[in-house]
Amino acid sequence: MDPQEEQPAWYFNTVTGRPEQGKLSPQDRRMGPYRSRQEALDAWKIAKRRNKEWDEEDRRWRQAWEGDPRQGQSSADR
Repeated sequence: MDPQEEQPAWYFNTVTGRPEQGKLSPQDRRMGPYRSRQEALDAWKIAKRRNKEWDEEDRRWRQAWEGDPRQGQSSADR
């Protein structure tokens, strides 16, 4: 077995602002899991990037479903 697989994942404690290896804090106070201590330290950056990506994906999905608002018709009208 890979030694890295045996180690608990890293989490970011949103209250203390510190990374933790393993589920040390209550679930509502941690972000993760992350593969490394550094990723846990970057938790806010990672969350911000993912939220931006998801917002863009939602925008594209809505545009495909509703149609291009500049054209004045939805996909259901086509």
